[in-house]
Amino acid sequence: MDPNTFPTKGNLILAKNSLALSKQGFDLMDKKRNILIRELMELIDKAKDIQSEIDDTFTSAYIALQKANIQMGINNVQMLSKTVPEENSITIKTRSIMGTEIPLIDYDKSPLTPTYSFYGTKLALDEACKHFNKVKELTIRLSMVETSAYRLATNIKKTQKRANALKNITIPHYTTLVTDIQNALEEKEREEFTRLKVIKRMNTAKKQANA
Repeated sequence: MDPNTFPTKGNLILAKNSLALSKQGFDLMDKKRNILIRELMELIDKAKDIQSEIDDTFTSAYIALQKANIQMGINNVQMLSKTVPEENSITIKTRSIMGTEIPLIDYDKSPLTPTYSFYGTKLALDEACKHFNKVKELTIRLSMVETSAYRLATNIKKTQKRANALKNITIPHYTTLVTDIQNALEEKEREEFTRLKVIKRMNTAKKQANA
């Protein structure tokens, strides 16, 4: 048997303190969960907007690319595409939201400088490059938002489990323990009071008999 469940005043104080801490912990978990859910909802809305913008930009980019292929020839466009440098300006940092580490992606946002000569090329190629460069930027933003949303969702699930454990297990346990110890102590006090009354009555009777 757990000695902390014995009906003593010391254990009653410990049980009440544990109950108060459990309730405080549940309140904190509940607030944390609500904050994370609000952040998640904002990210979901943002991801939808970015995805919609990507779809529109992709459509414009492929129309421009198709036009450039027609005007310049597919082989020429493919050769010019090889001059586009590899993206290596991306750096990833993190920030914390209620203990959840979410990524902050930084990259070179300077305007795209053409890597090909304007001589022998068409405006449609410039338009295609501009749109695909925008797709790249939007994809970077979308990856950051989706990763953040996934991590927040994972933390929300963990927080929910902890809140449920406090609400359904820990708090009821200490509530019952406090009640049981209080009832046991009150019963002891009633027994002690009754015992003292009996002793007092016996002493009174003895004094009257000796008088």
